[in-house]
Amino acid sequence: MDLALLAKATIINTMTGERIPVMYNPEHYALDQGNTFAEVGIPGLPTPPVQYVRGKARTLSMELLFDAYERGQDVRVYSGPVVALLDQDPSTHAPPVLLFTMGQFSFQCVLVDAAQRYTMFMRDGTPVRATLNVRFQEFVRVDIQVQHGLFIGPPTLAKITQRQTLSDLAGDYLGDPRRWREIADVNKILDPFNPPAGRSLVLPGGPKR
Repeated sequence: MDLALLAKATIINTMTGERIPVMYNPEHYALDQGNTFAEVGIPGLPTPPVQYVRGKARTLSMELLFDAYERGQDVRVYSGPVVALLDQDPSTHAPPVLLFTMGQFSFQCVLVDAAQRYTMFMRDGTPVRATLNVRFQEFVRVDIQVQHGLFIGPPTLAKITQRQTLSDLAGDYLGDPRRWREIADVNKILDPFNPPAGRSLVLPGGPKR
């Protein structure tokens, strides 16, 4: 399937709810996964046996194109928000946990690489076209907590269904339907009674105790 025909790819910062649409869908992406094995040294054997250690986190890589030539703008206005996802969040001292979505595909991850290449410039040297080679690494929530780093509880993600209201979500996930406004604020939803069905929403915090 031509990836350009799918719904617009979007990168969601799950810590803030910010949604960053890519300018053009990637022509292709690569999803890599694997396992880690250790060799068991046994004297006398020509080839040591291997023992499974653990799985490896999946990685998602792609090239993103940004072109602001016809708009006469600095292309970094559009590519910069993606590169900024490498920055540490002051509250967690780590880059934010992200959700990459395109069509029916979604991938919870962190951005680990963003190589920038500028290929067109205005007369004054302002870049107007750029490609980003980005690599995301899968983020898997765990039940441990540390004081610094990625494992400080990221918000829950939920995909809203048809006819479901924000009050329903607040009651199911936060234990209090009156907390719907928190969900509306972080996801920038104006109509809490008719939120867009199928959208992945950030549910900040957990149940009040």
